[in-house]
Amino acid sequence: GLVPGLLNLGNTCFMNSLLQGLSSCPSFIRWLEEFTAQYRTEQEKSQEHQHLSVTLLQLLRALSCQEVPEDDVLDASCLLEVLRVNRWQISSFEEQDAHELFHVLTSSLEDERDRQPRVTHLFDVHSLEQPEIIQKQISCRTRGSLPPVSNHWKSQHPFHGRLTSNMVCKHCEHQSPVRFDTFDSLSLSIPAAVWGRPMTLDHCLHHFISSESVKDVVCDNCTKIQAEGILNGQSIENQRTTFVKQLKLGKLPQCLCIHLQRLSWSNQGTPLKRHEHVQFNEFLVMDIYKYRVPGPKSSQEQLSQKSSEETTPGTKDGRAGKPSDAEQPAGTKPLFLNGASSSSSSSSFLMSPGTFPLTAFPECRAPLYLYRLVAVVVHHGDMHSGHFVTFRRAPGARGSQWLWTSDESVRRASLQEVLAASAYLLFYERVHGRAQ
Repeated sequence: GLVPGLLNLGNTCFMNSLLQGLSSCPSFIRWLEEFTAQYRTEQEKSQEHQHLSVTLLQLLRALSCQEVPEDDVLDASCLLEVLRVNRWQISSFEEQDAHELFHVLTSSLEDERDRQPRVTHLFDVHSLEQPEIIQKQISCRTRGSLPPVSNHWKSQHPFHGRLTSNMVCKHCEHQSPVRFDTFDSLSLSIPAAVWGRPMTLDHCLHHFISSESVKDVVCDNCTKIQAEGILNGQSIENQRTTFVKQLKLGKLPQCLCIHLQRLSWSNQGTPLKRHEHVQFNEFLVMDIYKYRVPGPKSSQEQLSQKSSEETTPGTKDGRAGKPSDAEQPAGTKPLFLNGASSSSSSSSFLMSPGTFPLTAFPECRAPLYLYRLVAVVVHHGDMHSGHFVTFRRAPGARGSQWLWTSDESVRRASLQEVLAASAYLLFYERVHGRAQ
């Protein structure tokens, strides 16, 4: 009733722990199956061993018991070999980092996708905005046949998300165009702890998206206003003002990887590991961190709404690291917090395994972006040496059962043991609510 272990090839616990975590993400395995379907042709089969996606899929299918493995302990050296073919030189005899390997895998999969020959055309823009669109719904006034819609954007792996960066001038309240950046994992710093208060995942998330002031930025709108008040023909210098910068999540991925930064530096410049426990729950609501396109309201209303959101996030503590007694307005306070329950009633269902009780939410407040924990990677030791282990869900119908894996060793674990772990990587998978 357990999953296979993984052979330690000499300090390869970083790879073994990551593979166990990825194998508990069903949508990532499904994506790999769809992605590798292109290699089923005869001429490609001879080169299958060179494709990272094929090697990774075979390992993850075995670790999720979709293929019955011949042995209780698997050898993942084939993954290191295919990474070397992709010009990654990863020594298994030195200390390595599981989070770095995660980005090696995702970037290599993107490179593999980009090597496929594709014809890009204007309809790609439409499919980027609406990835669920079907080709039949697209019509255009043309005499020729409609070219096939490229699946370039649809083939993004399920860890792929987008961050939005919003800049607003403090002086004239002019908003700069929103910038988008991609991410594969959210790397969260752990803010300074407040004595007597537990550190929660919400604190880290709010610290990540909290607004900051950026000084001495050229404001085109202020410059334009200044120019209008001056006689024609007289040149003016660019107006520099202070902007407020705000990060939000523009596109939330199907699989969410959260990296808690446990590396810090002493005053003498030596690396230190932060050991404090960050509370997290089996379920994670991300609605408050999602970027929403502002409606036709005035910029003053938007700013006041932003400031109210900043001072009353989903925790009672106010902004991360800055305790505040500010409560959310009546009717908007969430029923539970990501990492600490706000009432005894919510803790009873958050701590229980199994499906999420959507009846706990009123119809109007069911979360749209609800995630369920599937794996936790833990690092034991200090900055110079240590060991990675993984808590993960058992595959298939036994998904409410948790397992502890450490290289070749696998045993059952309880949800309480998982939630008490000092997490380094958290893997969540999105679950669809009643409204969807």
